[in-house]
Amino acid sequence: MPDQAEKAAAFRALHEGAPFVIPNPWDAGSAKVLAGLGFEALATTSSGFAFTLGRVDGSVSLDEVVEHVRVIDAATALPVSVDLENGYGPEPADAARALELAAGAGAVGASIEDFDPEGNLYRLEHAVARVRAAAEVAAALDFPFTFTARAENHIRGNPDLSDTIERLRAYSEAG
Repeated sequence: MPDQAEKAAAFRALHEGAPFVIPNPWDAGSAKVLAGLGFEALATTSSGFAFTLGRVDGSVSLDEVVEHVRVIDAATALPVSVDLENGYGPEPADAARALELAAGAGAVGASIEDFDPEGNLYRLEHAVARVRAAAEVAAALDFPFTFTARAENHIRGNPDLSDTIERLRAYSEAG
């Protein structure tokens, strides 16, 4: 079984090559099936995991997600990226803590969205501060963690392409 640094290197290499498909297992069993089908990496799904618990998306705690990452990571030798929703809190420190705990549970990648569960996109400056805090944690790890900051505009009712591009550029500059 490869260690976390080896999984991280493999995951980073996937991102530097040709486009690839990364499926979303809901549990250890589906992770094993997907690995058996030949996929090269896995990404957790917040809604899929919540559904396995009989809940709606957004209703799972960070502690539950961290344990879920441990289970998915242990199920196969594949690299695992985790959907950290909005970082499990509105503050930059929340996003940083979520990423740190996910990495500690075996994740080699993660995404954090810029949507507040209260129903709004975070103001750009605040969203950038959250990305910067999480990116600093990712950069401090002793393996190449792949961090994605998600601009949720189009799926959250804000089809403003200029704002989406501005957010993505700002997130890239923030790390």
